[in-house]
Amino acid sequence: MPEQADLVVFYDGRCPLCVKEIRLLKRYNHRGRLQLEDIHASDFTQRFPQVDQAKAVKILHGLNAEGKWLTGLDVTVKAWQLVNRHRWLAVLRWPLIRPLADLAYRFFARHRQTLAWLITGQRHCERCVTDDDSSALL
Repeated sequence: MPEQADLVVFYDGRCPLCVKEIRLLKRYNHRGRLQLEDIHASDFTQRFPQVDQAKAVKILHGLNAEGKWLTGLDVTVKAWQLVNRHRWLAVLRWPLIRPLADLAYRFFARHRQTLAWLITGQRHCERCVTDDDSSALL
């Protein structure tokens, strides 16, 4: 992990909804606090042999600068905190709300292809474009 990154986010680059959020995170990652890694990149397993792709495709994974693994909403909330946006997401980690938010996240993660189809018209893309150019699929 680069010294400047506080969190490596391992995302599904074939998920239109995931890529949409990654594009937003990239836009706000001015200070380079995030390192965003597509688990479907051709060299991913060589660079990150410690990441189980089968698990990472089912639930969002992150690795912080201290070497601690985060998953699901913990990754999402931490990533948005690091780019200083969507501070309200911290409420999802409050003790009484956390279990319900995690349940909702697991539902989303399990059904994201169907949700992506309803929202974007595509269940997945061969490789979604994550930069802000005009060829982007989202």
